[in-house]
Amino acid sequence: MGRSLVVIGLAVAALGLLWPLLGRIGLGRLPGDVYLKGAHGGFYFPLTTCVLVSVALSLVLWLVNR
Repeated sequence: MGRSLVVIGLAVAALGLLWPLLGRIGLGRLPGDVYLKGAHGGFYFPLTTCVLVSVALSLVLWLVNR
């Protein structure tokens, strides 16, 4: 369990460091991401981005545990 938490922590840290680069290639503003804008603010939920990140992390963890 400890090894899995370390791997997950490192993956999240790497994603945080790479986020500006990923934003330049379009990750974070994909079709399917929900953005609602109102008079007093807005709401943004990156649904498609979450699905892609989830698939990528699942693949990485599957490869690590193999």
